[in-house]
Amino acid sequence: MSAMTYRITGLDPAAFAPLSALDDAGLAARGVVRMTVTDKPGFPCRITLDDAEPGASVLLLNHVSIAAGPYAARHAIFVSAGPAEAAVYEDRVPPALDRRKLSLRAFDSDDLMVDALLVEPGAADGAIRRLFDNPAVRYIHAHNAVRGCFAAAVERA
Repeated sequence: MSAMTYRITGLDPAAFAPLSALDDAGLAARGVVRMTVTDKPGFPCRITLDDAEPGASVLLLNHVSIAAGPYAARHAIFVSAGPAEAAVYEDRVPPALDRRKLSLRAFDSDDLMVDALLVEPGAADGAIRRLFDNPAVRYIHAHNAVRGCFAAAVERA
């Protein structure tokens, strides 16, 4: 069996747990909105890396994916209320990413973008491997191409 090439891990649920206990006014004071899922797919959770089920509660909030530098980035994301652990996918693409058109943005150790690819649903695995063929690529950020929001970080393994 070959060595692992990449890992995609959901966001740490502990970072969002305190928000779940807040009422709508408390959330609004922090710029967060609680929503009820109406369609699947449609509400991709950044903790589970899958779309939340209809009827479930999610939080819509702003997330910083790159904190500083010329590619500093923040955008809206959904997180489900309640997951105890972040999902981990090794050498495979999580469902929420696999079913969407993605912008894959490859960054070096200075957090500078060195390459990028636009991929159709189901094509991310091969594109991630191609980007990691470049030894300068330290990590990749996947963004939903249509709405532009951060989907997940892909780490070299």
